[in-house]
Amino acid sequence: MAGKNEFPALSEKEFLIMELLQTKGSLFGLEMVELSGGGLKKGTIYVTLQRMEQKDLVSSQEEERGADETGAPRRFYSPTDYGTRIFKAQQLALRYLAMGSF
Repeated sequence: MAGKNEFPALSEKEFLIMELLQTKGSLFGLEMVELSGGGLKKGTIYVTLQRMEQKDLVSSQEEERGADETGAPRRFYSPTDYGTRIFKAQQLALRYLAMGSF
């Protein structure tokens, strides 16, 4: 988390991930890549998600798998309450900046 007087801004990729999670609900990494329209790449999605989890912006849960299923289980990601507040604050700030001069 950011320091007491520091605004915890999201990077462009983090903002896109949070936007997807806010609109679509829990998703796994490759779903986010597909839904991003080229904004997220397979090679960086999981590094970004891991960093976001360390910042308490998202949480993850491994999918439940049946005994007959093979392969590694997927991790589903969801925004935390803190992550949602940061996303909404940045979204509001960006709208405010887009208003231009008064």
